[in-house]
Amino acid sequence: MTRDLPVWITLVLILVIAALLGAANLAGNPYVPTYVVSLAGKYLTYAMLALAVDLVWGFAGILSLGHAAFFALGGYAMGMYLMREIGPRGVYANPLLPDFMVFLNWKTLPWYWRGFDIFPFAVLMALLVPGLLALVFGWLAFRSRVSGVYLSIITQALTFALLLAFFRNDMGFGGNNGLTDFKDILGADLHADSTRVALLWITAILLCGQLLVCRFLVRSRYGKVLIAVRDAESRTRFLGYRVESYKLFVFTLSACMAGVAGALYVPQVGIINPSEFAPANSIEAVVWVAVGGRGTLIGAAIGAIVVNYAKTYFTSGPLAPYWLFMLGALFILVTLLLPKGIVGTFNSGGGSWKASRLFGNAESAATEDGVSEPHLAE
Repeated sequence: MTRDLPVWITLVLILVIAALLGAANLAGNPYVPTYVVSLAGKYLTYAMLALAVDLVWGFAGILSLGHAAFFALGGYAMGMYLMREIGPRGVYANPLLPDFMVFLNWKTLPWYWRGFDIFPFAVLMALLVPGLLALVFGWLAFRSRVSGVYLSIITQALTFALLLAFFRNDMGFGGNNGLTDFKDILGADLHADSTRVALLWITAILLCGQLLVCRFLVRSRYGKVLIAVRDAESRTRFLGYRVESYKLFVFTLSACMAGVAGALYVPQVGIINPSEFAPANSIEAVVWVAVGGRGTLIGAAIGAIVVNYAKTYFTSGPLAPYWLFMLGALFILVTLLLPKGIVGTFNSGGGSWKASRLFGNAESAATEDGVSEPHLAE
């Protein structure tokens, strides 16, 4: 129970803060305007992405530099639904085709847009599309025993290839401009305060749910095998475990989690475009995990929120041109001074304090019993 205390504290804090922010906004508190609610929701979706990265990197040793692709694919799935929701209220008043398709002289709706006018179908695609891509990619990579830096490079190449593909107008996803000008979701006005607050609360609940699922997974027998794969893959394979299957499952699950984060990100931010596929976004997610603490789960979420709050603060002032340098310096400093991240260092300090206390208690008890260290022979 003691080991799970930080997790429960984190869950309660996330839910309480989200509830207070939403309630204050709905009550008309001038210190919590709507943009703050949307910003908090965006931070929580980034925390979900960081959690997905930590699951594969912190517990399976798979350093993925392509998780932004899964995040963006989930976002595009939700964006397609939101575009279909606009209907005849668009600029060109076409009940079937989104505005950008009318502008580009598309005559019919592409087949892969069919069904996205149904919300459950869009949610399912936000899970399935990233999951299927990860399943196929992981099966090919892990079967070939690609690992280490080579796997990281391939994942980054994957997201860069998708970036270039989605930039093309003939792909049918809005090209460089992407998908935007959303009106409502499930009939609720996306610009209304109540909708923004509801999205924040839903994001907070799903983040807590993902955290609990990941915690259960890594504490199970399956999680122990994952850690063994991370620390000694060859030895684990020699013991008879199918390492590729374990890696493939956790990689696919992580991609689905990132897809859900992307689907929640889009209605709160109001736009999705190919820049979300940028390899730099995947690298940033790795930095969030490193800052918070790799292999801690709650550290990944905390790192995402802390770093993105710093990004919002510093990029809105005179230091904006230097943010990337500051981010790089932060990563270097954390690697050198706090290699276990914020939460990992805190846990290690707490463990050392407990160990020294136990040792001190044992030593005092031995002294009371008349037992002392043996003297060296003279």
